[in-house]
Amino acid sequence: MAVTLQNFRQWKQQQRKITALTAWDFSIASLLDEAKVDLILVGDSLAMTILGHATTLPVTLEQMIHHTQAVRKGTKHGFLVMDLPFLTYQESSTQAMRSAGLALKEGGANAVKLEGGYPEMAETIAKLVQAGIPVMGHIGLTPQSVNQLGFKQQGKTEESQHKILSEAIALEQAGAFAMVLEHIPPDLAKTITETVSIPTIGIGAGVHCDGQVLVTSDMLGMGTWSPPFSKAYANLRTTMIKAIETYCNEVRSSQFPE
Repeated sequence: MAVTLQNFRQWKQQQRKITALTAWDFSIASLLDEAKVDLILVGDSLAMTILGHATTLPVTLEQMIHHTQAVRKGTKHGFLVMDLPFLTYQESSTQAMRSAGLALKEGGANAVKLEGGYPEMAETIAKLVQAGIPVMGHIGLTPQSVNQLGFKQQGKTEESQHKILSEAIALEQAGAFAMVLEHIPPDLAKTITETVSIPTIGIGAGVHCDGQVLVTSDMLGMGTWSPPFSKAYANLRTTMIKAIETYCNEVRSSQFPE
């Protein structure tokens, strides 16, 4: 059966860990879905891992919708979430409503993910939820704020920890169904997880979150670099290069086709 919105609160209450991975096309989505990944995220990280940009900022709403459409075709089990890219929701709640609506109507997403938990963003999320659009929050290290924050761990000081905790509470009150906690100290993630009633999905935030998410190309060892808090469960880059080299050698030596 397909994962629904209601499953997430149930799983938190049952202390059943939630699995999440990113996808960017039909083939990857099909693999994740066959493996029964709970939540499939079309993350704006594809700007870096798939489109070759240095940050997530350049990816457009149209590009995100294009990739989400492909992922939708390969997703039957998982709950599909699409990132709203930089400057497609921060300007106003009206802009966010339009962008989120297109993610669901044209992209086929079940929900959208927005970065930030400051008061204006919480108000925007509340309006989206009231309009029937499920929203996942994202606090801690927010990659769309790279020019302000860099890629450094957040929540190192008492003041910043209080701010992030306040943002988590604001996201819950706004009606977010879950939130990503990225690159914050495990103790802070534990406090947030115990404080809010909605699931926390960690990435570089320790074991105490209600679930975990990774960028799939990092998890499969497909890239040339991955963040220090990630883990590669395979080394597909080396395997794929070796297979390609073998193919080229066989063609050049007339071993293929036989």
